[in-house]
Amino acid sequence: MQRTPTCCSSAHPDDESSNLATFGRWRDEFGWTTGVVTVTRGEGGGNAVGLAEGPELGLIRETEERRANALAGIENIYYLDKPDFWYTLSAPLTARVWNEQDTLARLVRLVRLTTPHTIVVMDPRPFDQHGGHQLSARLGIEAFRLAGDRQAYPEQLTDEGLSPWRPTRLLAQNYGFGALLGPEVAEQRHADPDTGLPVIGVWSGVRSRAHNTTWAQVERDATRLYLTQGFAAKPAQVPTDPNQLGSEWFTVLAEDGRFVAVPVHRQTGLKPRYAEFAEWADRTGLPWLANRVQPDYPPNPSTVVPAVAIAPILNGVEGAGEYPGPELPLAIWQGGGGCSATAKLARHDDDLYVLVNVADDREGTALDADDIKRHWRTDSVEIAIDPSGNSDDTSTTFKTGILPYTAHRGGPAAERDADNHQGAPLPGMRVAAYVTEPYRGYSIEAKIPLTALPEPVDPTRFAMNILVYDSDTDDKTGRTRLAWSPFGSPQADPYVWGTATLADYRAQSTLETPPVIPRTAARSSDSPASLAQTRRTGVPIAGNPRPKPAR
Repeated sequence: MQRTPTCCSSAHPDDESSNLATFGRWRDEFGWTTGVVTVTRGEGGGNAVGLAEGPELGLIRETEERRANALAGIENIYYLDKPDFWYTLSAPLTARVWNEQDTLARLVRLVRLTTPHTIVVMDPRPFDQHGGHQLSARLGIEAFRLAGDRQAYPEQLTDEGLSPWRPTRLLAQNYGFGALLGPEVAEQRHADPDTGLPVIGVWSGVRSRAHNTTWAQVERDATRLYLTQGFAAKPAQVPTDPNQLGSEWFTVLAEDGRFVAVPVHRQTGLKPRYAEFAEWADRTGLPWLANRVQPDYPPNPSTVVPAVAIAPILNGVEGAGEYPGPELPLAIWQGGGGCSATAKLARHDDDLYVLVNVADDREGTALDADDIKRHWRTDSVEIAIDPSGNSDDTSTTFKTGILPYTAHRGGPAAERDADNHQGAPLPGMRVAAYVTEPYRGYSIEAKIPLTALPEPVDPTRFAMNILVYDSDTDDKTGRTRLAWSPFGSPQADPYVWGTATLADYRAQSTLETPPVIPRTAARSSDSPASLAQTRRTGVPIAGNPRPKPAR
């Protein structure tokens, strides 16, 4: 049976890419091999090089991941065939889509089959973190704890002939020390400022014997192989000056088979998403993981949406008296300059009108009309609405991405993404755009029926965010992002969104729509590489049960 000294558990292809220098060093210096467990194949992500999506995209991303990992000497990648869906900050939502207990059983089985002494997980904490990353980390932590417990999944022992296995060390990715450069800093003692747990670093500037360059350069070469994710746009060369090369950092969660304990610092008044994480940390035996788990949210912006007697003409241009309310400034959330934007709001009867004016110095890639999903790849506007103002994740919200232009001088186009019903048009919604000639920017105008939103409208708590994505490239990758409320992950965190009080509005709808979430995943049974790996290693595909031993 395949033995793997180290195991990395992640949610999507490329999640381990920022640790390939570490895994390569461990192989060079200690002879450790690493196996990667990837819960999904990233079917829900973007595609910078083609129109493939869904399971077809997932199999392409598997190929990219195998090619990239091979540069670090990693041969075995175990996919669990769970569906990747849109970007969310919610681990509980992800747990429902992934069938949490089934996924955990598969992870425990893989730990027992491959017997790693070290398990590396992603960061399990909820702020500004993909829900899939959070849950893959949580499940990796639980698998570390349960794989050695005979009472956990006993059928794996009795029916499959597996044995309990207790890993020695548990590490979690930590991106809070990226500013520390040079070879010396990894030799110093560090502690995570939030949890208080120890943090170790692995410097990327050590040279690889096989590649005759630094592991930082090997990792960059590997990362650029993730073509669908736009990573080929990263600079081809990393610095050659050792003092400009950083380390890869890991929080030490367990040593010698036991959780590392530090003082617990309780927070009060936790919002539901953070309270749920604290409860999980307590149940798992790591209460200190919830130390300072909820950040200090800034005050939410607010505005009043005025009612207008005459509906604005939907043409992408502000007419006299159409938007009498205040102009809302959008601030940079990620990236640099080259773009600025403002927004205005108005309501006529049961329709919300949104006008966004964008000053921009360069057009992004004009996407084909049949390739408008994942709007953040190019110049676009996003409107996010929480009708009742009480959402914990975007599955109960409405979100739309609007492109001001499409290929072949096509007009604007809109799609829904990462919301209550991804991809489905909102009945009655219309958009218009005006693009300057010569290009100096654009305006987008949208009419959004309040009665068609996925939850009843509360006029006093109605929450929303308005975001702008600026590309400035020809390779379908974004550069700058702006938002009315720009804290954390403002496209996915309803806790951040501003209040837009609907003046003089009486809600007409009591509609409450259950979320529709994509659940189609690429399958290992359709992957020649996964099937070949199973024949070579004897480890069943997708973490499936091993055949019952003959008696």
